[in-house]
Amino acid sequence: MKIAVTYENGQVFQHFGHTEQFKIYDVENAKVSHSEVVSTNGQGHGALAGFLMQHNVNIVLCGGIGGGAKSALAQCGIQVLGGITGDVDVVVSDYLAGHLAYDPNVQCSHHGSQEEHSCGSHSCHEDKGGCEGNCH
Repeated sequence: MKIAVTYENGQVFQHFGHTEQFKIYDVENAKVSHSEVVSTNGQGHGALAGFLMQHNVNIVLCGGIGGGAKSALAQCGIQVLGGITGDVDVVVSDYLAGHLAYDPNVQCSHHGSQEEHSCGSHSCHEDKGGCEGNCH
């Protein structure tokens, strides 16, 4: 299993679509066998679903996330747990121990209220269906 956590300075980054790095954990027998911080190389929003698929991620742990990104990840078979804060290593440890606090209804609510966050104004490409993403 691979777990990706939105990452900034050791903490869970709070805006999935703007994350510049993920910390990706390889998990075997409910224990972390390897982890590394990877750059998104400037990809954002819907494009991140394809990025995470390329890294064989099964689960994403994050802070805030919009509906389009949640949908894109679900279409790719990636489980999302949002509304998470704190140290990324502690968060993954808590997840593996079965007592991670998260919000299943987390929704990034600023989309559309600020022009720079409108799905029509950022760099999502048409072949990604706006912010919906593309798994391939």
